[in-house]
Amino acid sequence: MADRTVEQALEAADTQLGASLERLLSFVRIPSISTDSRHRGDCRRAAEWLAGELASLGLDSAVRDTPGHPMVVAHDPAGVAGPRVLFYGHYDVQPVDPLELWDHPPFEPRIVDAGDDKHITGRGASDDKGALLTFIEACRAWKSVHGHLPASISFLFEGEEESGSPSLVPFLEANRDELSRDVVFVCDTDMWDDQTPAITTLLRGHLFEEVTLEAADRDLHSGMFGNAVRNAVELLCDILGELRGPDGAIAIPGFYDGVQPLAPEIAALWKSIPFDEAGFLARVGASVPAGEAGRSVMEQLWARPSFDICGISGGYEGEGFKAVLPAKASAKVSFRLVPGQDPDRLRTLFRQFVTERLPADCRASFSSFGASRATAIAPDGPFIGPALETLTEEWGRQAALAGTGGSIPIVGHFKRILGMDSVMVGFARFDNRVHSPNEKYDLSSFHHGIRSWVRVLGRLDEMARSQAERRSSPTEAR
Repeated sequence: MADRTVEQALEAADTQLGASLERLLSFVRIPSISTDSRHRGDCRRAAEWLAGELASLGLDSAVRDTPGHPMVVAHDPAGVAGPRVLFYGHYDVQPVDPLELWDHPPFEPRIVDAGDDKHITGRGASDDKGALLTFIEACRAWKSVHGHLPASISFLFEGEEESGSPSLVPFLEANRDELSRDVVFVCDTDMWDDQTPAITTLLRGHLFEEVTLEAADRDLHSGMFGNAVRNAVELLCDILGELRGPDGAIAIPGFYDGVQPLAPEIAALWKSIPFDEAGFLARVGASVPAGEAGRSVMEQLWARPSFDICGISGGYEGEGFKAVLPAKASAKVSFRLVPGQDPDRLRTLFRQFVTERLPADCRASFSSFGASRATAIAPDGPFIGPALETLTEEWGRQAALAGTGGSIPIVGHFKRILGMDSVMVGFARFDNRVHSPNEKYDLSSFHHGIRSWVRVLGRLDEMARSQAERRSSPTEAR
C-alpha cells in the first residue's frame, strides 16, 4: 500500500489528466520526422517544446545543438540527495506513408472511443511522445504536491532515434560526466499484454542492409531477350529465397554461432504468464506462425534472431504493364540479432552469401543502414525489483520480465559509454500500430503510465530517505 506521500501525487496525476492529455495532443501536432530534411525545423520546434515543458517544472533545460537534430538536456537545480536518475526518450517520429491509409491526417491527433477505452491517434502518439510524457507528467504531479522531485533526476531527449541516432554516441562521449548517473529509465517498450505491465530485459540487436544487383547494361525487351539474358529481379528473388531453409531457419553458414538457448529461469517465467499466441497473430490478420519450426512466437520474437525483406524494387513499377527485363534490382533487408552475435561479422557473412551466388556477368553492391549488438539486462539489478513491485501495485497484475523483438541501441551505448544499466518500462500495446498508419496510444496506457511512474518516484523517495538516515546515524558517523 502506497504511503500518503505517493497517494497525494497519484491524486494530483488524476486531477491533472485532462491537462496532461492536452499537452500530448499539442506535442503530437508537431511533425518531427527526423528522416525528412523538409521537417528539420519541425524537429527543432519539438525540441524547443520539450525544453519549455521541462523549464515549466523548474528544471534547468536547454536545447543542445548537434550536427543533426538537437538534443534536449535538463537537470534539477535543487540537487536533491538520493538516487541519481537519467530519463531518456526521443521526440522524433517515423514518416507517415502511405498517407492514404490514415483515417485522418497523422499530425491532427484525435481522441477516439474504443469500447471500454479511448485511443489517442496520430503519428508519435505511442512512439515515443506519449511514452516519454508519462514520466514528465508524473514529475509534474509529484512536484505540484511536494514542491520538489524525490531524487536527482535529469532528462535526455534526442531527435534522431528513428534515423539511426548518428549524433548520439558523440554527444554521450562529449558529455560523459554531465550525464552519468546511477541508472537510466527508458520508456520506449511494450506491455506484456493489454492489462499486464512489463520491464524489458532482453533487446535484440539489428543489422540493416541494402543489396543491389546489376545484370545487363540496360532494361531490355522481355520478348527479345527473355531466357537469353539474366533478369536482375529474378536473380535477387532466387538469392533471397535461399536465405531461409525449409525449417524456417536462416541458412547463412555460421549465422547461429554464439546463439545461446533461452535461460531456464526466463523460459519458466514466460510460461507462467499467459500469452495468447493465436490472438497475437489475429490482431494483424495472420493465423499461421512463421520463422523457425517448433519454436513459440514469443521465443522467436524475443530470444531468436530473425531475417526479413523490408522492401524490394526493380523493373517497371508504374501503372499498367511494361514488357521489360530488369537490369537492376535492390532489396532492403533486416536482421534482428540476439546476445552472442556480432553484427559486423554477420554483415560479412551475408554479403559473402550473396556474392557467392552471382553469375559471372552480374554484380552486387551493398549499403549499410546501421547495426547494433543485442543487450541483456540483469534481472536482479537494484532498480528492477522496486520497479516491478510498483507496476504490480498500479496495474493489479503481476508485472513481467519480458523481451522485445525491436532494437534500442541507446541501451548498449548507455552501458558502454556512461557505465549505466537501463530500466526499460513501457506502456505500449502490440496493436498500437507504431511505424504504421493510424498509430495510437490507449488513454488507459497514458493514465496508468503516469501513475506507474508516480509510484516509481515514491520508491526513489524512499531510497533517498533511507540514504539520508544512514548518513545521519551514529554508526555511519563513526
